[in-house]
Amino acid sequence: MNDFVIRPIEPDDVVAVLDLVVELARYEREPDAVEMTTAGLDRALFDPDPKLFGHVAVDAASDGARSIVAMAVWFLNFSTWRGTHGIYLEDLIVHPDARRRGIGAALLATLAQVCVERGYARFEWSVLDWNTPSIDFYRSLGAVGMDGWTTFRLTDDALRALAASAPASGEGAGPAVPAH
Repeated sequence: MNDFVIRPIEPDDVVAVLDLVVELARYEREPDAVEMTTAGLDRALFDPDPKLFGHVAVDAASDGARSIVAMAVWFLNFSTWRGTHGIYLEDLIVHPDARRRGIGAALLATLAQVCVERGYARFEWSVLDWNTPSIDFYRSLGAVGMDGWTTFRLTDDALRALAASAPASGEGAGPAVPAH
């Protein structure tokens, strides 16, 4: 029997989830990188048409107190080759005091179950090259690295510069891109 419960994130969890995001940023050697606020996280998760989803692990051995010890936040992606959605895991963290209890594996298994139940073809995530404990853990679950692929990202000035070069609507740009 597990001493934790996995469930979807609820509005009252937002502060604890953001605390875990900050903890993950520290672990990933980017302690000052988190700009998200509780209001922004709440909007992303609970707007009428959310684009972000998540699950938490609640410690059942916390004397009845609500104690979130881990979280996974994710969103849908799409495979044009497979013709269906998948899950992209944005963040997964288990509080250091709660590790080695199967919580990370349970969160990943829960998301794999969501994929299977909904007919999604893929469950993907990224991991830093130096994070060998996580890489070894993911491989132990049967996950494979996507060798030969490199992640690219546009942010800040580069993102704005590219956006500024986009043709105006009606000037060869095709139909306007929907807001969601």
